[in-house]
Parts: sequence; structure tokens; C-alpha cells
Amino acid sequence: MSTCVGIKRVDTMLMDEELIAPCGMNCSLCIAYLFEQKDLNKYGFHRKYCPGCIPRGKNCIHMADACELLGKGLVRFCFECETYPCKRLKTLDKRYRTKYHMSMIENLNLIRDEGMEVFLKSQETKWRCSTCGGTICCHNGLCLDCDLEMFLHDTKNHWREQKSAFKGG
Repeated sequence: MSTCVGIKRVDTMLMDEELIAPCGMNCSLCIAYLFEQKDLNKYGFHRKYCPGCIPRGKNCIHMADACELLGKGLVRFCFECETYPCKRLKTLDKRYRTKYHMSMIENLNLIRDEGMEVFLKSQETKWRCSTCGGTICCHNGLCLDCDLEMFLHDTKNHWREQKSAFKGG
């Protein structure tokens, strides 16, 4: 079981609607977002920080270059498009389901069918570290509060190796 190292907790595990990208990515689970929130470059990394797609004025880094509606900000979410889910979103979703235990299409369907509040609460439950209450990163399956030492020594994807605090599927 992980134990939290002496890093100051920055997040409070409250999901924010502004951090849900149009493609269904929950930016608060992204390694680049978590790196910024926890200022992890101070440990010798040289990663680009990201405050999320919407807060930095991008409509979606995954899809906007291939979708005119997203690129021009004409829709808030991909499910508002008549071609939803498009081939590019399906490809992206398959990669994220396979590698990162997250489905953008499932996220979008839940937002569309149940509303943002239900979606955000489900994300808080699914991605909460059972040890400290922090956020599990979708890109490596680690809580960067509890598992920081492990991450600092080996930055690869830990999904296959761990049965950590992740509550999701």
C-alpha cells in the first residue's frame, strides 16, 4: 500500500466543469495538469504544464485540429455534433480505454444523458485515491501525492503493475 510522501496536497478532489474538454477528457486527471497543480518540475522534470483545454483557451487539444465545429468553438461537447462519435473520437477513445482506463465517449454520454453534476460526482468517486483522497492520474494510474516517490524513480505507465487506490474499471 502507498503512503503519502511529504508533498503538499494541492487538489481537494473537487472536479470542475471547466476542466472537462469538449472531447470528454477530464483534464484534472491528465499528467500535464497534475504536473502544473503540484509543480512537479521542481523535481527535475522538464514537462510542459497545462491548466486544461478550456482554461487555456483551447477548445480541445485532441480533436480541435480535425473538427471545424470544435476548432471554431461552435459546440461545447462533441455529442452536440451530428457525426458524434466521429472516427477520430472513436480512435482516441479506444486508445484511452486500452491504455488509461478512461473512455471519452462514456464520459460524453454520461454528461449528455445525466448532466454535468452527476458526471463530476462520478469522476470524483472513480478517480479518488483510497489512501489520501487525492486524484489518480489517468495516464499512469498513480496518485501523485501517495505514489510520488514511485513516479520519481520510474515515470512509465504503472497501470499494468499496480492494483493501487484506483476505484474505477
